[in-house]
Amino acid sequence: MAGNAPGRARTKRWSRRTRDALLAYLLIVPSLLVFGVFVFYPLLRNFRLATLRTPPFPNLPKRYVGLDQIREVLGSWEFGNSLKVTLVFALITVPAGIVLGLLLAVLAHQRLAGMAIYRTIFSSTVASSVAVASVIFFTFLNPQIGLINYWFGREGQLSPLDDPKWALVAVAGVTIWQNLGLSFILMSSGLQSVSDELLDAAAVDGAGSWTRFRRVTIPMLSPTLFFAGVVGGIIAFQSFGQIDFLTQGGPPRDETNVLVYAIYRATFQQANEGKAAVLAIALFVITFVLTLIQIRVLERRVTYGS
Repeated sequence: MAGNAPGRARTKRWSRRTRDALLAYLLIVPSLLVFGVFVFYPLLRNFRLATLRTPPFPNLPKRYVGLDQIREVLGSWEFGNSLKVTLVFALITVPAGIVLGLLLAVLAHQRLAGMAIYRTIFSSTVASSVAVASVIFFTFLNPQIGLINYWFGREGQLSPLDDPKWALVAVAGVTIWQNLGLSFILMSSGLQSVSDELLDAAAVDGAGSWTRFRRVTIPMLSPTLFFAGVVGGIIAFQSFGQIDFLTQGGPPRDETNVLVYAIYRATFQQANEGKAAVLAIALFVITFVLTLIQIRVLERRVTYGS
């Protein structure tokens, strides 16, 4: 009987492990169903639609064309322009948002009376929707009643939203302002983790404010900066609402026609599901690859721990 005790113990441990595994799978089934219905199935269907050419008339059946449509869409001027606009848009919004968020976080990190009020103000944009931010800046950028043209001496001229040279910059500015609250919150939380002992030790060694910030604060903030860069890049590549409200992808030569808006045009304005599917797959692949590159390149410069 005593010899069977280890076997019974192993059986008991195995049954407990099995029950725990079954419970874990049971708990993740709802999430898997949601992801399957709203993420995985549409993604797989996009690959199918990318090989079907949508006819000009809705009552005609779609025609299988294999990879011809993919080559046609990815080789078009429209795709190349949308990709360039999206990359430029991301290069404007992501670094500027991180730098401004860090600057405000450093200012709000000072131990001064009433600083909590400024922290609330700086983080308030995180509660504003894309529509609210777009309406606010649409008023500011209005050529008749807006203040932007007045401040920059452009009275009587086109709104920046209608100027091919400034339309993308104007939309990027709206995006930076809207996401500034999130960037400020991330940088503020990162500053809380910077060790005061390290800063005090650097001050004792004779390091000035700028040297302490560059040699101590920035390395300790590197995980937060890394996270903000990756998330900011994904957000920039998915921007749509402000572009739809402010410029509809224009002015004339599609100066603000980012990839997401190009997908919207192909789906709802051109009724071309095949083209939209190709653009959606391209956006997914580009975002995925760029995120991997960011992780591989930037993570090497991240300093974890204090």
